Amino acid sequence: MIFNIVHGFVSRFGARMALAAATASLLACGSPSTAQREIVQPLPGVNAPANIQQTKGFIRYLDTVAARARREGVSQRTIDSVLPSLGYDESVAALDRRFAPTPAGQSFPSFGPEMAKRINGAKIRQGRQVYSDEAARLVAIEQQTGVPASIMVSIFGHETSYGTIMGNTDLPRALATLAYEGRRRDLFEGELVAVLKMIDMGVPRSVLRGSYAGAFGYPQFLPSVYLKLAKDGDGDGKAEIWSSRADAFASIANYMVAAGWRRGEPWGFAVSVPSTLDTTAIANRERVEKCARAVERHSEWKTMREWKALGIYPAGGVWPADDRVQASLLITPGLDATGYLLTRNYRAILDYNCSNYYAMSVGLLADGVRN
Repeated sequence: MIFNIVHGFVSRFGARMALAAATASLLACGSPSTAQREIVQPLPGVNAPANIQQTKGFIRYLDTVAARARREGVSQRTIDSVLPSLGYDESVAALDRRFAPTPAGQSFPSFGPEMAKRINGAKIRQGRQVYSDEAARLVAIEQQTGVPASIMVSIFGHETSYGTIMGNTDLPRALATLAYEGRRRDLFEGELVAVLKMIDMGVPRSVLRGSYAGAFGYPQFLPSVYLKLAKDGDGDGKAEIWSSRADAFASIANYMVAAGWRRGEPWGFAVSVPSTLDTTAIANRERVEKCARAVERHSEWKTMREWKALGIYPAGGVWPADDRVQASLLITPGLDATGYLLTRNYRAILDYNCSNYYAMSVGLLADGVRN
């Protein structure tokens, strides 16, 4: 059913493959796990330091970073080999200003065109091929963690177009620039120290290339996320998420588990919403620290049994076996389905990237890959 829905809106809106995921919405959350990860090319004509005064200020700032890095256990050898090699990159700063957070109160785009940007027949076929190629390893990780193989493949597809587009920006230089710029210094200074810790651990500087905002590897992890959640998936004792699909899948699954993924529950499913439903009566009054702008579009939590009583009906005709599972309702204008019931597992996807468009497209692509 979901596969048909995907192809329905793809054909209606003339989908094209997206090379990066929902960046502007993601920025609105501002959490370390959801920093902006869009992979873009530097803006023309702005690839040099802006002026001498700025360069001097940048160098003084790196002394502050060095002191923090020492306090957090980074060796002087790494500090001396990395920080003096860095320069301020105006192109990175310009991109950060270009993708500023979406102002509160701004209207949301319709789901149909947004989904069409992220999913098409080619992307589904590619995902199915990856699923087939890596089936044994994916199934093993799914059995261990409870995170479906299709979800791992879908995130892999969304983040880097199945490993083909990972960015080529030097991470230490980009993170130092963004930290010095100051708009989100707490975030990016911490990520700069984290990347120094990675180098201290033996991660080669040459592999630390990715998006201008510091995300890297197949799953586009920030350095701090790598330190906390990267996993060895192929048994060689290393978590090489920039070159090993096995490590990337294991790391994505580990992230989902840490974000609260519940074994055996769906991420969500399409439903028919009766026109008589009073949406104001079920409005979300939940206060959340992360992804608040995305979550404000959801209803309050209700069990499947309670949704049945309100006249909600699955588009596929089948309810989850456990009618005590809780879900929130998201109205989805522009899609064939009028709404989706979303479980706690959808919130785990939101933790990866704070955008309903991202989380919805991850779920739909996963369904298409699985079916």
